[in-house]
Amino acid sequence: MKIRYAGINKNDVVNGEGISVSYFCQGCHFHCPGCHNPETWNFNGGIEVEESEIFKEILLSINANNIIRNFSILGGEPLCPENKEYILNWAYIIKTLWQDKIKIYLWTGYEKEELNFEELQNIDVIICGKFKIEERDITLPLRGSKNQQVLRRNIDF
Repeated sequence: MKIRYAGINKNDVVNGEGISVSYFCQGCHFHCPGCHNPETWNFNGGIEVEESEIFKEILLSINANNIIRNFSILGGEPLCPENKEYILNWAYIIKTLWQDKIKIYLWTGYEKEELNFEELQNIDVIICGKFKIEERDITLPLRGSKNQQVLRRNIDF
């Protein structure tokens, strides 16, 4: 299956805690004013690739040089219908391979009340809520505006 993605950072120290492989989904319906990644909004933008090829690259990057990295999923919007199925499948496979040795982070514009936590059981940290420019605060860990929530598995969901 072909998918589109906006980019990968294989040694990211900004998006997550510690070192992560960060995957940027392509496509978003929210279009938040002031969005940090507006180039990811267009579902026809980004890079087209076979889903299996990019996932293989992610798996190799997570364990490159025998250093296990976390996995961060950003966007665009990872949980929109166009991205959700493969993203949740990847989270399941990564958790199956590395279990508690790796944390999976996911940023979404959906609000906490809109999330189905049962299907997000392989995600360790969810940063949820639309970015609001009027509540922007660059001092906040893992989020860009005060309205967004940081939810941790086994604590908040």
